[in-house]
Parts: sequence; C-alpha cells; structure tokens
Amino acid sequence: MDWGTELWDRCDVIEKHTHSGLELVEKYVKFVKERTEIEQNYAKQLRNLSKKFSLKRISKDEPDGRLTSYQSFMDILNEMNDYAGQRELVAENMLMNICANLTKYLQELKQERKSYLMEAKKAQQALESTNKQLESSKKRFEREWREAERAAQNAEKTDQDINATKADVEKAKQQAHMRAHVAEECKNDYAAQLQKFNKEQKQFYFTDMPLIFNKMQELDERRMQNLAQGYILFSDTEKQVMPIIGKCLEGITKAGTNVNEKNDTSVVIEQNKSGFERPGDVEFEDFSQGINRTSSDSSLGTPKGPIDLLGKNRGKNFWLLRKKSKLSPSTLPPFSTPPAPSPVNGPLSPKFGRDPLSYCLKEINKTVKPRIASFRTLRRSPAVTEDFTHLPPEQRRKRLHEKLEETGRKLQKEIDQSEALGKMKDVYEKNPDLGDAASLAPQINQTNLNIERLRGEQNKYETWLAEAGGRGDTPRYKSHSFSNNDTHEPLSPDGAHSDGGTPDASSHAIYAEFDDDFEDEELAAPIGNCTAMYNFPGASEGTIAMQEGEVLAVVEEDKGDGWTRVRRSNGDEGYIPTSYVSISLHK
Repeated sequence: MDWGTELWDRCDVIEKHTHSGLELVEKYVKFVKERTEIEQNYAKQLRNLSKKFSLKRISKDEPDGRLTSYQSFMDILNEMNDYAGQRELVAENMLMNICANLTKYLQELKQERKSYLMEAKKAQQALESTNKQLESSKKRFEREWREAERAAQNAEKTDQDINATKADVEKAKQQAHMRAHVAEECKNDYAAQLQKFNKEQKQFYFTDMPLIFNKMQELDERRMQNLAQGYILFSDTEKQVMPIIGKCLEGITKAGTNVNEKNDTSVVIEQNKSGFERPGDVEFEDFSQGINRTSSDSSLGTPKGPIDLLGKNRGKNFWLLRKKSKLSPSTLPPFSTPPAPSPVNGPLSPKFGRDPLSYCLKEINKTVKPRIASFRTLRRSPAVTEDFTHLPPEQRRKRLHEKLEETGRKLQKEIDQSEALGKMKDVYEKNPDLGDAASLAPQINQTNLNIERLRGEQNKYETWLAEAGGRGDTPRYKSHSFSNNDTHEPLSPDGAHSDGGTPDASSHAIYAEFDDDFEDEELAAPIGNCTAMYNFPGASEGTIAMQEGEVLAVVEEDKGDGWTRVRRSNGDEGYIPTSYVSISLHK
C-alpha cells in the first residue's frame, strides 16, 4: 500500500501529516537538549557538592591522614567526581549523536519535502491552466454556435420575405455560412482542448501526483526510521556509561568496607599518646608542722607526675575532661622520662653507645631539666622548639624519628650526587675532550657542604632522640673522596664509623658483663625471617654482620628507629639496619 494509490485525492492530508512529523522531530530534539541541560546541571551540582564537602588535601603525617574513615570519605568524594564526569559524558554524547545529527537531518527533510510540494503545485497549476483553456474554448464554441444559429435563422427569414431584395438574401446567406464556419472551428478547438485536458488530467492523477505522494511517503518513513534511531541512541548513550558508573558505585562500596575501626583507634592512640605517667596519690600535707618536706621545691627527686609540678595549684583536681583548661596535660612538657631499659634482661641496645658514662649523665640530666621547664609553663604556653620539647614524650620521639628519616633521605641524595660528580670528574680528567673537570669544583664543594650540614643535623636529632629515650640511630655514611674506589658504608647505631676498630678497654669490660647476662638468657622465639639485600659489617657493639643473600631469623621488629634485632642459626644476635633486609613475618 502506498499513498499514491490509496491517498490520491488527500493531498492536504499528506501535507499536514508530513508537517506534523517534522514537528515531532523538532520536539524530540528540544526534549533531548533539555535533558542534556539537566545532566549538565546535575553533574555541576555533584562536582560542587564534592568540592564543598571535600577535606583539604591531607598527608599521612597529619592527624586525620591515616584514619581509614577519612580516607574512605575522600574516596567517596573522588568517585562522585567520576560519576559527575560520566553524567557530563552522557550530555555530551546526546548533544553530538542525537541533537546535532537529527537537527541536520531535519533541515534536509524540510528541503526535500518543500521540493516535492513545489512539484505537486506546478503539476496542479498546469492542469488548472489546461482546464481554463478548455472552459474558454467551450464557451467560445457555445457562443459562436448560437451566433451561427441566429445567422441561419436570419438568412431563412430574409429568403422568405417577399419585400427583400436578392442582394439582401445573398448577404444573409453569406453571413450565416460564415458564422457556421466559425462555429465549426470553435467546435474543433473545443474538442482538441478537451482531449488535451483529459490527457493531462489522467497524467496528473495517475502518474505525476502518485509519484510525488510516494516520494513523500518514502521521506516520512525515513524520518520515522531516523527518529527511532534517535530513540535508541537515547537509551544506548545511557547504557554506555553504566559500566563505569557501576565501578564508581563499587568504589563507594569498597570505601565503606575499607573502614577499619580498630586501625583508626590504634592510629588515634599512636598520634595522641603523650607518654606521661598517670598522676600518683596526692600526699597528705600536714600544715600543723612548720616545714612540709613533701612540698619542698628544693628537692631534686624525680617528679611523680603532673600534680607534683603544679606548685601552688596542687589543691586543684587533675581532671581529664573539663570544659576549659588554660594548661591541659597535652601542652605540658615531659615531667618524667621513662627509665632506659636495663640491658641485664636482654642484649645491649644500640642506643647505649660506646660511652656508658655519658649515657648515664644524660639520664640524670633528664630527671632535673623538666622541673625547670614545668614552672615556665605555668606562666605561658610552651613555644614550638626545634627539638620538639614542647610535645609530649611519645610525640616528641615520633617527630624526631620522622626528622631523622627525612634528614637521612636528603643525606643519601647528596651522597649519591657526590658519587656522580666524582665519577664525572674522573671521566673528564681521563678524557678532557668530554669536559672540563675544574668546572665541577663549585658543585662538588657545595655538595660537600650540604653533606656536612646534613650530618650535623642528623647528629643533632640523634642526640635529642637519645635524650627522649628512643633508639634514633639510623644507617649513616662516610664522607666521600672523589676517586674510582669510592664506597659508602653505614655507621654503627651509636654514630661511630664501622671501621672494624675495637672499643676501649673500659667499655669492653662493661659490655662483657652484659654479654654474660645475654648468654645466660633463654633465647626468644623468632617472629619471622629476613634476607639481606646488602652487605653490613656490623663492627660496632650491639650490631651483627651479614652478607648479601644471607637469611636470618627476626627476633624483634623495628620499633620505628630503623633497626631490627636478628639471630643467626649459631645463636649470634644483634641489630641490623631494617632498610638493608627484606623481612617476612610469621602469621
């Protein structure tokens, strides 16, 4: 079935139908455009929402940086940003694949439809023109035929009139004959016009208009096909982003499952543990006595806790929770330092160093200095100091460890640069064509100055960490001379060079005592294994030598100071740099 056969007489209906079809395409394009605007606004609002609630970029060194709940929330905000990006992609694809294509195709359809309507109009105008010619010839034939009849009647009447002359009769007959001839010509013309009109009318209704209607039918069907394809693209565009959106949602779910409340609790404890001892019982002050020895400020004994150092404020209760506190326990300096672990019950710690006497003097000084600092805090808040004495003991050790590690990384970088400059200098000296060795002197001098400066900072932080009661000794390196045989060896945990030298006799005697206790001690069970990645001489007291590839048993984990306690199969134990081995702990 086609329009040319079934709707041959409904040209107005066909014109109206095709017009409404094009309007439908325009409506759909407008609908998709508004949908894309909604998607774009939605994506923009999602991005603004993520930006509004996003926390500032925090590193793992900041308090909240290591909490899984904060990290998961940041992951959710990132996933929402990605989700917003997919909504923007949906809007962009709809604009390009649906709106742009349909708008272009719609213009083509309008032009094609207009051309078909123009053809139909021309054919109809031609038929109407032929019809007018037919009507004109018909009227002329009718008029001339009537005139011929009147002329014939007039000639007959004149011929019968006895008073008419012969000339009048001849004139009337000639007039009648002329009119009859004109009427016959008009008749023939009318017949010819009628035949022409019928032919054109048949051509119009059976050939021309059906062909135009069929073309318009094909146009309308193509319009519907493209519109249907636009409907499908509306869905397919959404389906294309569903896998990525699904991954975004899975990421949000994973962020929720990654929250580890136990880990967050331990992180909070680690970050905020002060290291202070709990306050002891408040002693009875007998005001009936003249002198109260228990409250004497001249005592150099080790304070028992924050209450003993508050002087006139002793009468105030030490509450953990209160609304306002000008002097909270977290702002107090360390009042007492935990006693150093005795080596009698275990192997000698690397922090003990080679000079026990200086170590003991440091321990004694630590018990006196905090008292002086504590009275200052009663007048003003502690200032931020380079040695972090304004922090609680545990936090101070932690920050000093971090500073040591940071300084060690910088020092290693400078040492590597120093080695590279030395090798480059050797190459230039052997091959002057490659470059001038003297031009490297400023860089070499600057690198040496940086190494010395960093070593000074490292020694400074190690000293402070030792005062704080932590093993802050990290692998250190000898200074470099620029030759082809340059090597760097780690220093011992006490900061001395591992040159294979032996300690002095007094120190050896002291260590011998602890070695005896160590031999008598029952061996602890290993907690894992480690494989040496580098050679380590282990010439200093408290350390143990190892060769690359050697497998050792791990007895004590790294406490954050860069040293791990290990044991050989023959029973020898000692400390090695953690960064020199690959550790695998038993589960």
